[in-house]
Amino acid sequence: MSSHREAPEISKDPVADSTDLYAFVSPDQPDMVTIIANYVPLEEPAGGPNFYEFGDDVLYEIHIVNGIDVQHELTYQFRFQTTTANPNTFLYNTGPITSIKSPNWNRPQFYSVTRVDYNGNSTRLAKGLACPPCNIGPRSTPNYQTLAEQAIHKLPDGGRVFAGQRAEGFYVDLGSIFDLATLRPFENLHLIPSPAKPGVNGTEGYNVHSIAIQIPKTQLTSDGSNPTDPSKPNSIIGVYTSASRKKATVLQGNGQDVETGPWVEVSRLGEPLINEVIIPLGQKDFWNSQDPQGDSQFVNSYAHPELAALLPVLYPGTTFQNLGAFNTTNTPRADLEAILLTGVPAKVIPGFPGNYTGATQADFLRLNMAIPPSSSPSILGLLGGDIAGFPNGRRVFDDVVTIELRAIAGVTIPFVDTSFTPDGAASLVTDFNPPAIPKGVRYEKEFPYLGEPFSGYDSRPHENA
Repeated sequence: MSSHREAPEISKDPVADSTDLYAFVSPDQPDMVTIIANYVPLEEPAGGPNFYEFGDDVLYEIHIVNGIDVQHELTYQFRFQTTTANPNTFLYNTGPITSIKSPNWNRPQFYSVTRVDYNGNSTRLAKGLACPPCNIGPRSTPNYQTLAEQAIHKLPDGGRVFAGQRAEGFYVDLGSIFDLATLRPFENLHLIPSPAKPGVNGTEGYNVHSIAIQIPKTQLTSDGSNPTDPSKPNSIIGVYTSASRKKATVLQGNGQDVETGPWVEVSRLGEPLINEVIIPLGQKDFWNSQDPQGDSQFVNSYAHPELAALLPVLYPGTTFQNLGAFNTTNTPRADLEAILLTGVPAKVIPGFPGNYTGATQADFLRLNMAIPPSSSPSILGLLGGDIAGFPNGRRVFDDVVTIELRAIAGVTIPFVDTSFTPDGAASLVTDFNPPAIPKGVRYEKEFPYLGEPFSGYDSRPHENA
Protein backbone atom coordinates (compact mmCIF):
# COMPACT_ATOMS: atom_id res chain seq x y z
CA MET A 1 0.00 0.00 0.00
CA SER A 2 -0.46 2.44 -1.69
CA SER A 3 0.45 -0.30 -4.15
CA HIS A 4 2.82 -2.46 -2.13
CA ARG A 5 2.31 -6.18 -2.77
CA GLU A 6 -1.09 -5.38 -4.28
CA ALA A 7 -1.53 -8.42 -6.54
CA PRO A 8 -0.62 -12.11 -6.14
CA GLU A 9 1.90 -12.36 -8.98
CA ILE A 10 3.64 -9.00 -8.64
CA SER A 11 4.06 -9.57 -4.90
CA LYS A 12 6.58 -12.26 -5.90
CA ASP A 13 8.52 -9.81 -8.11
CA PRO A 14 9.46 -6.80 -5.94
CA VAL A 15 11.90 -5.15 -8.38
CA ALA A 16 9.03 -4.75 -10.86
CA ASP A 17 6.42 -3.84 -8.22
CA SER A 18 5.46 -0.17 -8.47
CA THR A 19 4.65 1.03 -4.95
CA ASP A 20 3.84 4.75 -5.25
CA LEU A 21 3.59 7.45 -7.90
CA TYR A 22 3.87 11.18 -7.24
CA ALA A 23 3.40 14.15 -9.58
CA PHE A 24 3.49 17.78 -8.46
CA VAL A 25 4.64 21.23 -9.46
CA SER A 26 8.09 21.55 -7.90
CA PRO A 27 7.76 23.89 -4.89
CA ASP A 28 11.28 25.29 -5.25
CA GLN A 29 11.18 25.39 -9.08
CA PRO A 30 7.58 26.15 -10.11
CA ASP A 31 8.44 26.05 -13.83
CA MET A 32 9.14 22.33 -13.36
CA VAL A 33 7.04 19.26 -12.63
CA THR A 34 8.50 16.46 -10.54
CA ILE A 35 7.39 12.87 -11.12
CA ILE A 36 8.53 10.12 -8.75
CA ALA A 37 7.91 6.43 -9.39
CA ASN A 38 8.82 4.12 -6.51
CA TYR A 39 9.58 0.42 -6.74
CA VAL A 40 10.71 -2.43 -4.44
CA PRO A 41 8.26 -2.31 -1.51
CA LEU A 42 9.06 -2.46 2.20
CA GLU A 43 12.86 -2.51 1.98
CA GLU A 44 14.24 -3.43 5.40
CA PRO A 45 17.39 -1.24 5.53
CA ALA A 46 19.61 -3.96 7.02
CA GLY A 47 18.69 -6.49 4.33
CA GLY A 48 22.18 -7.44 3.17
CA PRO A 49 24.54 -8.68 1.99
CA ASN A 50 22.59 -8.48 -1.28
CA PHE A 51 21.13 -5.04 -0.81
CA TYR A 52 18.29 -3.73 -2.92
CA GLU A 53 18.60 -2.53 -6.52
CA PHE A 54 16.56 -1.99 -9.67
CA GLY A 55 16.10 -4.92 -12.06
CA ASP A 56 18.44 -5.06 -15.04
CA ASP A 57 15.81 -7.17 -16.81
CA VAL A 58 12.94 -4.73 -16.22
CA LEU A 59 11.80 -1.88 -18.47
CA TYR A 60 10.62 0.98 -16.23
CA GLU A 61 8.47 3.64 -17.85
CA ILE A 62 6.72 6.87 -16.88
CA HIS A 63 3.83 7.65 -19.24
CA ILE A 64 2.25 11.11 -19.66
CA VAL A 65 -0.80 12.33 -21.57
CA ASN A 66 -1.69 15.99 -22.08
CA GLY A 67 -5.16 17.54 -22.15
CA ILE A 68 -8.00 15.39 -23.45
CA ASP A 69 -5.83 13.57 -26.00
CA VAL A 70 -5.15 10.33 -24.18
CA GLN A 71 -4.30 8.41 -27.36
CA HIS A 72 -0.83 9.91 -27.62
CA GLU A 73 1.68 9.46 -24.80
CA LEU A 74 4.97 11.01 -23.86
CA THR A 75 7.10 8.29 -22.28
CA TYR A 76 10.32 8.29 -20.30
CA GLN A 77 12.03 4.89 -20.31
CA PHE A 78 14.65 3.72 -17.81
CA ARG A 79 16.95 0.70 -18.26
CA PHE A 80 19.46 -0.40 -15.62
CA GLN A 81 22.75 -2.26 -15.76
CA THR A 82 24.56 -3.66 -12.73
CA THR A 83 28.14 -4.84 -12.54
CA THR A 84 30.09 -6.86 -9.98
CA ALA A 85 33.51 -5.34 -9.48
CA ASN A 86 34.95 -8.20 -7.43
CA PRO A 87 33.19 -11.57 -7.81
CA ASN A 88 35.44 -13.18 -5.20
CA THR A 89 33.95 -11.50 -2.14
CA PHE A 90 30.53 -11.76 -0.52
CA LEU A 91 30.67 -8.08 0.45
CA TYR A 92 28.51 -5.33 -1.08
CA ASN A 93 31.46 -3.02 -0.43
CA THR A 94 35.08 -3.72 0.48
CA GLY A 95 35.66 -0.40 2.25
CA PRO A 96 34.02 3.00 2.75
CA ILE A 97 32.09 4.25 -0.27
CA THR A 98 33.01 7.93 -0.37
CA SER A 99 31.79 8.65 -3.91
CA ILE A 100 29.55 6.98 -6.44
CA LYS A 101 32.72 6.16 -8.40
CA SER A 102 34.40 4.47 -5.45
CA PRO A 103 36.19 1.17 -6.30
CA ASN A 104 35.09 -0.05 -2.86
CA TRP A 105 31.50 -0.35 -4.06
CA ASN A 106 31.17 -3.87 -5.42
CA ARG A 107 27.69 -3.61 -7.05
CA PRO A 108 27.50 -0.28 -8.89
CA GLN A 109 24.39 0.28 -10.96
CA PHE A 110 23.97 2.55 -13.98
CA TYR A 111 21.02 3.48 -16.18
CA SER A 112 19.89 5.15 -19.38
CA VAL A 113 17.00 7.55 -19.95
CA THR A 114 15.09 7.57 -23.25
CA ARG A 115 12.30 9.98 -24.15
CA VAL A 116 9.58 8.90 -26.60
CA ASP A 117 7.72 12.04 -27.73
CA TYR A 118 3.99 12.43 -28.26
CA ASN A 119 4.62 11.91 -31.98
CA GLY A 120 6.51 8.65 -31.35
CA ASN A 121 10.06 9.90 -31.94
CA SER A 122 12.59 8.32 -29.60
CA THR A 123 15.62 10.15 -28.18
CA ARG A 124 18.14 8.78 -25.72
CA LEU A 125 18.69 11.62 -23.28
CA ALA A 126 21.46 10.02 -21.26
CA LYS A 127 23.27 6.74 -20.62
CA GLY A 128 25.73 5.50 -18.02
CA LEU A 129 24.12 7.55 -15.25
CA ALA A 130 25.21 6.31 -11.83
CA CYS A 131 22.84 5.34 -9.03
CA PRO A 132 23.94 5.82 -5.43
CA PRO A 133 24.56 2.76 -3.27
CA CYS A 134 22.08 1.72 -0.60
CA ASN A 135 22.59 3.34 2.79
CA ILE A 136 24.55 0.65 4.61
CA GLY A 137 25.88 2.44 7.68
CA PRO A 138 28.42 4.95 9.01
CA ARG A 139 31.47 2.89 8.01
CA SER A 140 30.31 1.78 4.58
CA THR A 141 28.46 4.94 3.49
CA PRO A 142 29.88 7.60 5.85
CA ASN A 143 28.42 10.64 4.07
CA TYR A 144 25.28 9.46 2.38
CA GLN A 145 23.95 12.91 1.54
CA THR A 146 27.00 13.53 -0.64
CA LEU A 147 26.51 10.21 -2.44
CA ALA A 148 22.87 11.09 -3.15
CA GLU A 149 23.77 14.57 -4.41
CA GLN A 150 26.35 13.06 -6.78
CA ALA A 151 23.59 10.86 -8.21
CA ILE A 152 21.42 13.81 -9.30
CA HIS A 153 22.10 14.20 -13.02
CA LYS A 154 21.22 16.99 -15.44
CA LEU A 155 19.35 16.12 -18.62
CA PRO A 156 19.80 17.90 -21.97
CA ASP A 157 16.16 19.07 -22.01
CA GLY A 158 16.77 21.18 -18.89
CA GLY A 159 15.50 18.64 -16.39
CA ARG A 160 17.14 16.48 -13.75
CA VAL A 161 16.94 12.81 -12.83
CA PHE A 162 17.75 10.61 -9.87
CA ALA A 163 17.41 6.84 -9.44
CA GLY A 164 18.24 5.13 -6.19
CA GLN A 165 17.23 4.33 -2.64
CA ARG A 166 15.15 6.80 -0.61
CA ALA A 167 13.16 6.79 2.62
CA GLU A 168 9.62 5.49 2.33
CA GLY A 169 7.39 8.58 2.34
CA PHE A 170 4.03 6.84 2.20
CA TYR A 171 2.35 6.27 5.55
CA VAL A 172 -0.47 3.88 6.42
CA ASP A 173 -1.58 1.67 9.29
CA LEU A 174 -0.94 -1.58 7.45
CA GLY A 175 -1.43 -3.73 10.52
CA SER A 176 -4.95 -2.48 11.18
CA ILE A 177 -6.41 -1.73 7.76
CA PHE A 178 -6.04 -5.34 6.61
CA ASP A 179 -7.40 -6.70 9.89
CA LEU A 180 -11.01 -6.52 8.69
CA ALA A 181 -10.71 -2.80 7.91
CA THR A 182 -9.95 -1.86 11.49
CA LEU A 183 -9.44 1.88 11.96
CA ARG A 184 -7.70 2.17 15.32
CA PRO A 185 -9.20 5.58 16.21
CA PHE A 186 -12.66 4.03 15.59
CA GLU A 187 -12.09 0.42 16.59
CA ASN A 188 -14.35 0.74 19.64
CA LEU A 189 -17.20 1.08 17.10
CA HIS A 190 -16.10 -1.95 15.03
CA LEU A 191 -18.31 -5.02 14.75
CA ILE A 192 -15.55 -6.79 16.73
CA PRO A 193 -14.72 -3.91 19.09
CA SER A 194 -11.62 -3.10 21.09
CA PRO A 195 -10.51 0.11 22.83
CA ALA A 196 -9.76 2.99 20.45
CA LYS A 197 -6.12 3.94 20.14
CA PRO A 198 -3.89 6.06 17.88
CA GLY A 199 -2.95 4.78 14.45
CA VAL A 200 0.44 3.20 13.75
CA ASN A 201 2.59 4.02 10.73
CA GLY A 202 3.19 0.55 9.31
CA THR A 203 5.82 1.72 6.80
CA GLU A 204 7.95 3.65 9.29
CA GLY A 205 11.65 2.88 8.98
CA TYR A 206 11.50 1.23 5.55
CA ASN A 207 13.03 2.35 2.25
CA VAL A 208 12.09 2.16 -1.43
CA HIS A 209 13.85 2.59 -4.75
CA SER A 210 12.84 5.81 -6.50
CA ILE A 211 13.01 6.98 -10.10
CA ALA A 212 12.61 10.76 -9.82
CA ILE A 213 12.59 13.08 -12.79
CA GLN A 214 12.13 16.85 -12.87
CA ILE A 215 10.84 18.11 -16.22
CA PRO A 216 10.23 21.64 -17.55
CA LYS A 217 6.51 22.21 -18.01
CA THR A 218 7.10 23.18 -21.65
CA GLN A 219 8.41 19.63 -22.24
CA LEU A 220 5.15 18.15 -20.95
CA THR A 221 2.64 19.99 -23.13
CA SER A 222 2.09 18.39 -26.50
CA ASP A 223 2.52 21.76 -28.28
CA GLY A 224 5.52 22.94 -26.22
CA SER A 225 3.61 25.81 -24.64
CA ASN A 226 3.96 27.01 -21.05
CA PRO A 227 0.76 26.14 -19.15
CA THR A 228 -0.38 29.21 -17.17
CA ASP A 229 -4.19 29.10 -17.43
CA PRO A 230 -5.66 26.35 -15.20
CA SER A 231 -8.86 26.33 -17.25
CA LYS A 232 -7.06 25.25 -20.43
CA PRO A 233 -6.87 21.52 -21.27
CA ASN A 234 -3.15 21.70 -22.11
CA SER A 235 -2.45 22.67 -18.48
CA ILE A 236 -3.45 19.16 -17.39
CA ILE A 237 -1.39 15.99 -17.57
CA GLY A 238 -2.27 12.40 -16.72
CA VAL A 239 0.57 10.21 -15.46
CA TYR A 240 1.11 6.52 -14.78
CA THR A 241 4.16 4.33 -14.29
CA SER A 242 4.69 0.78 -15.51
CA ALA A 243 7.19 -2.05 -15.36
CA SER A 244 7.55 -4.64 -18.12
CA ARG A 245 9.43 -7.89 -18.56
CA LYS A 246 10.39 -9.89 -21.62
CA LYS A 247 7.73 -12.42 -22.55
CA ALA A 248 9.95 -15.47 -22.06
CA THR A 249 12.72 -16.30 -19.60
CA VAL A 250 15.05 -19.23 -20.23
CA LEU A 251 16.74 -20.70 -17.13
CA GLN A 252 20.13 -22.02 -18.27
CA GLY A 253 20.96 -23.90 -15.09
CA ASN A 254 24.21 -22.03 -14.48
CA GLY A 255 22.82 -19.13 -12.48
CA GLN A 256 22.27 -17.07 -15.63
CA ASP A 257 18.91 -16.35 -17.25
CA VAL A 258 18.12 -15.25 -20.80
CA GLU A 259 15.11 -13.03 -21.47
CA THR A 260 13.61 -12.96 -24.92
CA GLY A 261 10.54 -11.83 -26.84
CA PRO A 262 8.52 -8.60 -26.67
CA TRP A 263 8.03 -6.56 -23.52
CA VAL A 264 4.96 -7.46 -21.44
CA GLU A 265 3.59 -5.13 -18.78
CA VAL A 266 3.53 -6.74 -15.32
CA SER A 267 2.88 -3.74 -13.09
CA ARG A 268 1.30 -0.30 -13.37
CA LEU A 269 0.19 2.51 -11.10
CA GLY A 270 -1.57 5.85 -11.48
CA GLU A 271 -3.90 6.81 -8.64
CA PRO A 272 -2.92 5.39 -5.24
CA LEU A 273 -4.71 2.40 -3.68
CA ILE A 274 -6.65 1.37 -6.80
CA ASN A 275 -5.36 -2.16 -7.34
CA GLU A 276 -4.85 -2.44 -3.59
CA VAL A 277 -8.43 -1.72 -2.51
CA ILE A 278 -10.73 -1.09 -5.51
CA ILE A 279 -9.90 -3.98 -7.86
CA PRO A 280 -11.07 -7.43 -6.65
CA LEU A 281 -8.60 -10.23 -6.03
CA GLY A 282 -9.50 -12.24 -9.12
CA GLN A 283 -8.73 -9.30 -11.44
CA LYS A 284 -5.62 -7.81 -9.82
CA ASP A 285 -2.97 -9.51 -11.96
CA PHE A 286 -5.07 -8.91 -15.08
CA TRP A 287 -5.47 -5.23 -14.16
CA ASN A 288 -1.68 -4.89 -13.90
CA SER A 289 -1.33 -6.14 -17.48
CA GLN A 290 -3.85 -3.74 -19.04
CA ASP A 291 -3.38 -0.34 -20.65
CA PRO A 292 -5.17 2.38 -18.62
CA GLN A 293 -7.20 3.35 -21.68
CA GLY A 294 -9.12 0.09 -21.24
CA ASP A 295 -10.11 0.78 -17.65
CA SER A 296 -13.80 1.14 -18.49
CA GLN A 297 -13.90 -2.66 -18.10
CA PHE A 298 -13.28 -2.14 -14.36
CA VAL A 299 -15.76 0.69 -13.85
CA ASN A 300 -18.16 -1.37 -11.74
CA SER A 301 -15.52 -1.68 -9.04
CA TYR A 302 -15.28 2.12 -8.87
CA ALA A 303 -19.04 2.63 -9.11
CA HIS A 304 -19.76 0.13 -6.33
CA PRO A 305 -16.59 -0.12 -4.21
CA GLU A 306 -16.54 -3.08 -1.85
CA LEU A 307 -15.14 -1.04 1.05
CA ALA A 308 -18.06 1.41 0.87
CA ALA A 309 -20.42 -1.54 1.30
CA LEU A 310 -18.37 -2.98 4.17
CA LEU A 311 -18.09 0.18 6.29
CA PRO A 312 -21.76 0.23 7.43
CA VAL A 313 -21.52 -3.50 8.21
CA LEU A 314 -18.21 -3.40 10.09
CA TYR A 315 -19.20 -0.22 11.93
CA PRO A 316 -22.88 -0.84 12.72
CA GLY A 317 -25.42 1.50 14.25
CA THR A 318 -25.39 5.16 13.26
CA THR A 319 -21.68 5.44 12.38
CA PHE A 320 -22.27 5.13 8.62
CA GLN A 321 -26.06 5.14 8.56
CA ASN A 322 -26.40 7.56 5.63
CA LEU A 323 -23.82 5.70 3.59
CA GLY A 324 -25.67 2.45 4.27
CA ALA A 325 -28.94 3.95 3.07
CA PHE A 326 -27.22 5.28 -0.05
CA ASN A 327 -25.80 1.83 -0.76
CA THR A 328 -29.27 0.27 -0.75
CA THR A 329 -30.24 2.45 -3.73
CA ASN A 330 -27.47 0.79 -5.79
CA THR A 331 -26.61 4.24 -7.19
CA PRO A 332 -23.22 4.27 -8.95
CA ARG A 333 -20.56 6.36 -7.24
CA ALA A 334 -20.23 9.04 -9.90
CA ASP A 335 -18.01 11.04 -7.55
CA LEU A 336 -15.38 8.29 -7.42
CA GLU A 337 -15.64 7.64 -11.15
CA ALA A 338 -14.88 11.31 -11.82
CA ILE A 339 -12.09 11.71 -9.28
CA LEU A 340 -10.31 8.47 -10.15
CA LEU A 341 -11.15 7.68 -13.78
CA THR A 342 -11.63 10.92 -15.75
CA GLY A 343 -10.43 13.71 -13.51
CA VAL A 344 -12.63 16.36 -11.96
CA PRO A 345 -14.38 18.73 -14.42
CA ALA A 346 -14.28 22.46 -13.74
CA LYS A 347 -16.78 23.88 -11.22
CA VAL A 348 -17.57 20.50 -9.65
CA ILE A 349 -15.49 21.28 -6.56
CA PRO A 350 -15.75 24.95 -5.47
CA GLY A 351 -12.49 26.81 -6.06
CA PHE A 352 -10.88 24.00 -8.03
CA PRO A 353 -10.41 24.59 -11.80
CA GLY A 354 -10.40 20.85 -12.38
CA ASN A 355 -8.03 18.25 -13.84
CA TYR A 356 -10.31 16.61 -16.38
CA THR A 357 -8.61 14.58 -19.12
CA GLY A 358 -11.71 13.76 -21.15
CA ALA A 359 -14.36 11.06 -21.17
CA THR A 360 -11.97 8.12 -21.54
CA GLN A 361 -11.90 6.27 -18.23
CA ALA A 362 -8.29 5.60 -17.29
CA ASP A 363 -6.19 5.20 -14.16
CA PHE A 364 -4.06 8.34 -14.45
CA LEU A 365 -2.69 10.49 -11.67
CA ARG A 366 -3.89 13.88 -12.97
CA LEU A 367 -2.16 17.20 -12.35
CA ASN A 368 -3.19 20.73 -13.31
CA MET A 369 0.24 22.24 -13.93
CA ALA A 370 -1.07 25.83 -13.95
CA ILE A 371 -1.97 25.64 -10.25
CA PRO A 372 1.06 26.89 -8.28
CA PRO A 373 2.46 25.14 -5.22
CA SER A 374 0.68 25.97 -1.99
CA SER A 375 2.34 28.33 0.49
CA SER A 376 0.57 26.50 3.34
CA PRO A 377 -0.04 22.93 2.16
CA SER A 378 -2.54 20.62 3.81
CA ILE A 379 -1.81 16.90 3.96
CA LEU A 380 -5.52 16.42 3.17
CA GLY A 381 -5.13 18.10 -0.23
CA LEU A 382 -8.43 19.10 -1.82
CA LEU A 383 -10.38 17.88 1.22
CA GLY A 384 -8.25 20.26 3.29
CA GLY A 385 -8.92 23.19 0.97
CA ASP A 386 -5.51 22.90 -0.74
CA ILE A 387 -6.06 22.72 -4.50
CA ALA A 388 -2.37 21.98 -5.10
CA GLY A 389 -2.71 18.62 -3.33
CA PHE A 390 -4.17 15.19 -3.96
CA PRO A 391 -6.17 14.29 -6.01
CA ASN A 392 -4.71 17.17 -8.02
CA GLY A 393 -1.47 15.32 -8.54
CA ARG A 394 0.13 13.89 -5.44
CA ARG A 395 2.87 15.33 -3.25
CA VAL A 396 5.17 13.12 -1.22
CA PHE A 397 3.49 14.03 2.09
CA ASP A 398 -0.19 13.94 1.04
CA ASP A 399 -2.26 11.67 3.31
CA VAL A 400 -3.83 9.74 0.46
CA VAL A 401 -5.17 6.94 2.66
CA THR A 402 -7.25 9.30 4.79
CA ILE A 403 -8.39 11.27 1.73
CA GLU A 404 -9.54 8.17 -0.14
CA LEU A 405 -11.09 6.58 2.95
CA ARG A 406 -13.18 9.71 3.49
CA ALA A 407 -14.15 9.82 -0.16
CA ILE A 408 -15.26 6.18 -0.09
CA ALA A 409 -17.12 6.87 3.17
CA GLY A 410 -19.21 9.48 1.34
CA VAL A 411 -17.57 12.88 1.86
CA THR A 412 -17.37 13.49 -1.90
CA ILE A 413 -20.88 12.28 -2.83
CA PRO A 414 -22.37 15.81 -2.41
CA PHE A 415 -20.15 17.03 -5.28
CA VAL A 416 -22.48 15.11 -7.62
CA ASP A 417 -25.58 14.65 -5.43
CA THR A 418 -26.45 17.66 -3.27
CA SER A 419 -29.30 15.76 -1.60
CA PHE A 420 -26.85 13.45 0.18
CA THR A 421 -25.60 14.31 3.66
CA PRO A 422 -22.37 12.54 4.65
CA ASP A 423 -22.28 10.81 8.01
CA GLY A 424 -20.43 12.76 10.70
CA ALA A 425 -17.88 9.95 10.93
CA ALA A 426 -17.06 10.23 7.23
CA SER A 427 -15.13 13.48 7.68
CA LEU A 428 -13.25 12.05 10.67
CA VAL A 429 -12.42 8.56 9.47
CA THR A 430 -8.70 7.84 9.18
CA ASP A 431 -6.25 5.01 9.69
CA PHE A 432 -3.20 7.08 10.61
CA ASN A 433 -3.91 10.80 10.60
CA PRO A 434 -1.17 13.02 12.01
CA PRO A 435 -1.92 16.74 12.35
CA ALA A 436 0.96 17.52 9.98
CA ILE A 437 3.74 15.66 8.17
CA PRO A 438 4.20 12.59 10.39
CA LYS A 439 7.15 12.39 12.73
CA GLY A 440 9.85 10.00 11.57
CA VAL A 441 8.89 10.11 7.89
CA ARG A 442 11.55 12.25 6.27
CA TYR A 443 11.16 14.57 3.30
CA GLU A 444 13.42 17.12 1.68
CA LYS A 445 12.61 20.59 0.39
CA GLU A 446 14.58 20.02 -2.80
CA PHE A 447 14.78 17.37 -5.51
CA PRO A 448 14.36 14.40 -5.16
CA TYR A 449 12.12 15.40 -2.17
CA LEU A 450 11.94 11.97 -0.55
CA GLY A 451 14.36 11.90 2.36
CA GLU A 452 17.64 10.15 2.92
CA PRO A 453 17.09 6.41 3.24
CA PHE A 454 17.29 4.78 6.64
CA SER A 455 20.66 3.07 7.12
CA GLY A 456 21.07 -0.62 7.77
CA TYR A 457 23.29 -0.01 10.81
CA ASP A 458 20.68 2.26 12.43
CA SER A 459 17.70 0.20 11.33
CA ARG A 460 14.90 0.14 13.90
CA PRO A 461 11.75 -0.45 11.85
CA HIS A 462 8.61 0.76 13.64
CA GLU A 463 10.50 1.97 16.70
CA ASN A 464 9.25 5.53 16.22
CA ALA A 465 5.97 4.67 14.48
